[in-house]
Amino acid sequence: MGDAKAKAAKKIADEVEIAKTEGEILAQKIESLQKVLEIIEANVKNALKLIEGFGDPGTLRDYPQDGDETEQPVEEEGGARVVEGVFNGQIMIGSDGQEYSVPANYASKSKLVEGDILKLTITTDGSFIYKQIGPTPRKKVISTLAKNDMTGEYYAVKNDSKWRLLTASVTYFSGVPGDEVVILIPKNGHSQWAAVENIIKRG
Repeated sequence: MGDAKAKAAKKIADEVEIAKTEGEILAQKIESLQKVLEIIEANVKNALKLIEGFGDPGTLRDYPQDGDETEQPVEEEGGARVVEGVFNGQIMIGSDGQEYSVPANYASKSKLVEGDILKLTITTDGSFIYKQIGPTPRKKVISTLAKNDMTGEYYAVKNDSKWRLLTASVTYFSGVPGDEVVILIPKNGHSQWAAVENIIKRG
């Protein structure tokens, strides 16, 4: 009788612990999703601000303005500056409206895709340290590698669609025009850039 009660008590305790763990995981996911949505909202506001400024060069020159409610402050962590933003295929658009260069080798190695959320830490010595904190849903597409001989830029082409590729990604796989290139693009929506997953050499 005592063993049965002990087993029942242990079962209840295990179920409570599992429920607690699942609740913590769900809370973390909700918190992460909320942060991503806040960053996206900030970038949409900044993009709209820039679009409005196209008709007035002075607006672009003075942007962002002091007191503008769309301006996002840069966080400080132990003397280092921290800013989050969205990768546009080549650079990061920060939540403060500024553009930040992303090393091509890092973007290639990490296979960053347009729409990925990044966190940039600018250390006290000026070093840039990136971390991917919110990967956008992506899909794979098998396409053909092409090159613009005048500009030296590489593209992935499939039917009527074309995506720009980072040169570092292509040269890493020693790709040449005509090779098959497996690319990663956002699962939803259109993108101008693609990440290189792999290159299949033509026979």
